[in-house]
Amino acid sequence: MRILTGSVGRKILMSITGQLLIIFVLIHLIGNSTIFFGPAGINAYAEHLHSLPPLVWLFRLVMLAAVSVHICYGVMLTLENKAANPGAYAVKRQLKASFASENMVWTGALLGCFIVYHLAQFTIHGTPDVVVGMDAANRVDVFKMVVTSFGHALISLTYMIAMVMLFLHLSHGIPSFLQTMGWNNDKTIPVFSTGGKVISAVLMLAYISIPVVILAGLLKL
Repeated sequence: MRILTGSVGRKILMSITGQLLIIFVLIHLIGNSTIFFGPAGINAYAEHLHSLPPLVWLFRLVMLAAVSVHICYGVMLTLENKAANPGAYAVKRQLKASFASENMVWTGALLGCFIVYHLAQFTIHGTPDVVVGMDAANRVDVFKMVVTSFGHALISLTYMIAMVMLFLHLSHGIPSFLQTMGWNNDKTIPVFSTGGKVISAVLMLAYISIPVVILAGLLKL
């Protein structure tokens, strides 16, 4: 298909998959936020997810496909842009270059590494900090798992750094998506750029609030 081989088509697919991943980030944040309701909140949420295995696995496969396409085309487009105009992204003609735009590949790569680690930690339970057990209602004690893990300052710091990478990636990715889809102009570019930073900052702070309140002792076993 031409959309898979043409530069414009690949940019559109990368933008669309990027927006799918933002939707996942929002959904994941909503789920994670149930920890503020204590063990009853997040453990009940986790149990509800585990009761819907077909839907969960379908969602995981869609997200895996989106991540794969996003990474693959992101690397390809970066290499093409560097070859055509070293050190520049195509959108630089309309979006002002920034640290975030200059380092999209690196922030994306670091986020990819974090996702692998995060899955190994809380999905596979393969890291030594994870304490797997059952709560009083005979549900997987996700609350204890998260609080115990984030009780380690180094693990919380790693998580916070990853969220900063998320902020940098999205702060440029969101307005870039609008640019690629042709939904902005010279007047709206500054507005969308600011909006992208605000949305990214809100997501970053919301995610970071979880390890912060745990380290502060506001959420504890």
